[in-house]
Amino acid sequence: MCGIYGLVKRGEGDCSGPVLEALRRLEYRGYDSAGIAVLTGNGMTVRKRGGRLARLAGALGRPLVGTAAIGHTRWATHGAPTDRNAHPHRDCDGKLAVVHNGIVENFRALRERLQRDGHRFASETDTEVIAHLIERERSRGVPLAEAVRRTLRHIRGTYALAVVDAGSPGELVAARNSSPLIVGVAEGAAYVASDAAALLVHTRRVVYLQDGQIARLTPGNLRVMRGDGSAVRHRSDELPWSADEASKGGWPHFMAKEIYEEADAVRSACAGRLSPSGAVKLGGLESVLPRLERTERVTLTACGTAYHAALIGAYLMQEYAGADARAELASELRYRRWARQDTSALFAVSQSGETADTLGALEHARAHGHLTCGIVNVVGSSIARMTDAGVYTHSGPEIGVASTKAFTGQVAALLLATLMLGRARGALSAGRARDIARALSRAPAQMDTLFARRRSVERAARTLARADHALFLGRWLSYPVALEGALKLKEVSYVHAEGYGAGEMKHGPIALVDRNMPVVVVAPRDRVYEKTLSNIQEVKARGGRVIAVGTAGDRHLQGLADAFIGIPRTHEAVAPLLATVPLHWMAYRAGVLRGKDVDKPRNLAKSVTVE
Repeated sequence: MCGIYGLVKRGEGDCSGPVLEALRRLEYRGYDSAGIAVLTGNGMTVRKRGGRLARLAGALGRPLVGTAAIGHTRWATHGAPTDRNAHPHRDCDGKLAVVHNGIVENFRALRERLQRDGHRFASETDTEVIAHLIERERSRGVPLAEAVRRTLRHIRGTYALAVVDAGSPGELVAARNSSPLIVGVAEGAAYVASDAAALLVHTRRVVYLQDGQIARLTPGNLRVMRGDGSAVRHRSDELPWSADEASKGGWPHFMAKEIYEEADAVRSACAGRLSPSGAVKLGGLESVLPRLERTERVTLTACGTAYHAALIGAYLMQEYAGADARAELASELRYRRWARQDTSALFAVSQSGETADTLGALEHARAHGHLTCGIVNVVGSSIARMTDAGVYTHSGPEIGVASTKAFTGQVAALLLATLMLGRARGALSAGRARDIARALSRAPAQMDTLFARRRSVERAARTLARADHALFLGRWLSYPVALEGALKLKEVSYVHAEGYGAGEMKHGPIALVDRNMPVVVVAPRDRVYEKTLSNIQEVKARGGRVIAVGTAGDRHLQGLADAFIGIPRTHEAVAPLLATVPLHWMAYRAGVLRGKDVDKPRNLAKSVTVE
């Protein structure tokens, strides 16, 4: 995750101070480098540094006076977090600067073409091609906003970007596609940011840019157009939050914000790593890939929510990588007898990278000669340092104690690892890998659409909020999703909830089913769909009330259920990502309806560093 901020104002004044303050408000998103570009009376001044904002502030010295500026905090994807790879990125003449969130999927082909045309590149990033493409249009006498519009026709991928040009000192151009960007307008000034947290100190009047829109900002004014150049009649909204609340991104709770960011967590996990052909590049695993190819057994270990992600990962590796894979609770695994072998691998899954039980299991694995890999979110954490190799999920900081977007980031990272391993071991055909990759690429946009279904989720949440107990059921890949849904509900609403494999329901839990016991069933159209329908019939025969999460348009399932929440059709390997979002939102809303502090559930800590 990373942050964008920009401003343009009437007359000259201090620009570096407001940009630095805005970037500090965006620090919670996580970053590893930062930079600023200011249009001054002498042209453009750019300062950027790898590391924390303090390094950038130290490099600025005195305040930079100008008419417009852009700033950025970056979480590295293409290229290491160095000074030269930090944003903003410039054109050949240093007159134009760009900051960008997202991924330019076709940047290699664009870069090669630009280099053949004589453009000189100064970084390893995908973003720099945008600056040179705009430069090409500007050299033809095209106005800045039009140059950006023409440039974006060549870009494949996601972006939120802001552009300033010394040749147009009184304007700033911004554009969005699948990455958030908000414009703020005030008397004599205009602003753009990736999060409202950076805008509230200046204005509460904002315009939310939509995908495919391009905005031209001048002091106190805003013009928005579509990708075809036609004008958009934009609507401004009044932000209802205080600056102190803005660190939640305008959401009433961090948990709500982080559920909303689950799609971004998947985007970030896949950014720069996934090809539509099914090829996966995980730099953190490449050095140990030969050992992984020979591995006879893969153990995935974790605690809590991360264990549910590990369980999905084990199923995926069994099915698509041909691995003898299994998931184990770290708190149990660390005390079990270990056999010494160098043909086994252990994946330690943790958001914080500091979970005590997971670290304990990891230490035992290392002592017994196992290859160790980490799936973690926090860069430089203990698990990241202790393992032989690993994958960062890049989900950004997760502040809510009940993990949400970290879970989806972990599942996405494990699916990427499965694709990489399956192809390397020859267990996964190119065609199957391509099908999964395409579905995974579409998943974030599909996840975003789920918030339009909040009304049906709200009805289900009200049912759960009134209950004392709830049962969550699922089969195969939906079984860990059911476990996750049950855990979230009891964490934040304190409703007693249990997750079970749907086939196990008749081996005990069915005794609890009656009209007062809601049963949530995860039943997308996958290979076990018909079996799950039979389990739903068993619940209905006992008078149970069924809340079903299934594939949108499934009239048969909708007819069986008392409440139905549809998710977009997708590949069965990707379905857990989509099915999880409504379960998380359902739990969140049930907790709010019961008056609980959903961000800080009682007795729980964000990072469990004790046994």
